[in-house]
Amino acid sequence: MMHQGSAVPRAVLRAAIGVVLLAAVLGASRARAQDAATWLTEVTQAARLLNYSGTIVFRQGNRVETFRLTHLNDNGQEWEKLVSLDGPAREIVRSGNEVRQYLPEAKVVRIEPRTIRNVFPSLSAEQIGNLTQFYNFRRIGGERIAGQTVDIVVFEPKDGLRYAHKFWSHTSTGLLLKARLLNEKGEIIEEFAFSDVSLNPKIDKESVKPSWATVPPDWQVKRGGPGEVVQNDTGWNVGKVPPGFTKIMEGIRKLPGKPNPVAHIVYSDGLVAISIFIEPFTVTQTQIGLTQAGGLAQYTTRSDAFLVTVLGEVPPATVRQIAQSVARR
Repeated sequence: MMHQGSAVPRAVLRAAIGVVLLAAVLGASRARAQDAATWLTEVTQAARLLNYSGTIVFRQGNRVETFRLTHLNDNGQEWEKLVSLDGPAREIVRSGNEVRQYLPEAKVVRIEPRTIRNVFPSLSAEQIGNLTQFYNFRRIGGERIAGQTVDIVVFEPKDGLRYAHKFWSHTSTGLLLKARLLNEKGEIIEEFAFSDVSLNPKIDKESVKPSWATVPPDWQVKRGGPGEVVQNDTGWNVGKVPPGFTKIMEGIRKLPGKPNPVAHIVYSDGLVAISIFIEPFTVTQTQIGLTQAGGLAQYTTRSDAFLVTVLGEVPPATVRQIAQSVARR
């Protein structure tokens, strides 16, 4: 069981009286980091490999949405169907390399390429160490969610540049059944939770296919989504990245509605990712400053003849700090 507090005891730091003590401290830090990384790996694999279905309730501020989720892994291929149960009708089907969002009231279907599941970014050796260097990782016992026994873990930030994360994962399978994003006051920013769930049920492919075998002739088909990233040095420097965030991607890509290719740089601390977009500024672009939706903060600013946008599930001060530090090399 991991205990709250620094991975390196303060008393040892104050004493600093021997190589043996220092080696023991470093060994404990590595073990703690490995425990956090092991848990993250189990949760990520469970979400991808298991068959499950259930009702998910998503809360963001005063907004509450309910969905029916069905996930099938058939010989390594994932199929997923998400159906809204309240508000405007929506149906999202993910299969292979494609995502289709059906909006029957608007008579629209949006077709986009499927992006890599981003429950957690892939963890490098450096990021595994960062997890417990910049978060306190704790296991705090268990309880029941949707009739299932779960383990509870918390990642508490050691600075004001990150949010706290609290997760409830199924004890036997590791499937994430509930998650909360918390601000520095411990207030809930976002939350999702299964209200009911069936684990490893028998699921046929028909149940994860769209309700419409073909797109109705009077519907609009809109294709979009980000283009593939061409990995390359963009020529941009990010001067004030918070400690613990490492660059995991840099390149040029096409974005829907953008006439010119956009530079895209992604940083991750192993738990969340921050995206930076740089594009030529035009007079029609008036959205400057901070916007926020739940835990997702976005800050846009000008850098000479370019527009810089930074977004991620981090406090507003973090995206602002990063955006204002982006400059040409």
